[in-house]
Amino acid sequence: MSPVRLNRRRFLCSAVAGGVALSLPDLAEARSKPAVFDPRPQEVRIKKGFEAGQMLILPRSYYLYLVTDKRKAMRYGVGVGKAGLEFTGSAVIEVKKEWPTWRPTDEMIEREPRSYAKFVDNKYVQPGGPDNPLGARALYLFQNGVDTYFRIHGTTQPQTIGQSVSNGCIRMLNEHVIDLYQRVPLGTVVTVL
Repeated sequence: MSPVRLNRRRFLCSAVAGGVALSLPDLAEARSKPAVFDPRPQEVRIKKGFEAGQMLILPRSYYLYLVTDKRKAMRYGVGVGKAGLEFTGSAVIEVKKEWPTWRPTDEMIEREPRSYAKFVDNKYVQPGGPDNPLGARALYLFQNGVDTYFRIHGTTQPQTIGQSVSNGCIRMLNEHVIDLYQRVPLGTVVTVL
């Protein structure tokens, strides 16, 4: 068996979830070759210590893991927040919506007024549908009962999966977020490392 090399990603990706110290090598089983990014949902084998129902997001590797059983998880490719806009820590899914409405936050409008011109100086809310940036489904993240304004949601920009380009939300392909939406109940704890 070849030794696991310590690299920047393995060093930086660590946190504590559920009282268990985590790092990238602790989550997924070590492989002899570096894996190529594959956004398709797939069952993967993980190390011991993770309970079914836990959701973990590793932004630097662009994967979301939903633990399904002992040593098993569904892995999905995701897009994540740009530098300085990313969410880290733990939150709870307190709201789930199919074809959600959307309005950019005031901060988003202020940062990019040209991009969000139709939202400037009004209260317009974009209806749900195939042109809505939140896509087919949205899972709303809360901390201590307060909306964080961060979401796990679909996207109208599938080419952004595997990149750091959002305003902080976790993006998924629409068919993948529909699958995840059906698997996770309200109250699911999400930890972004």
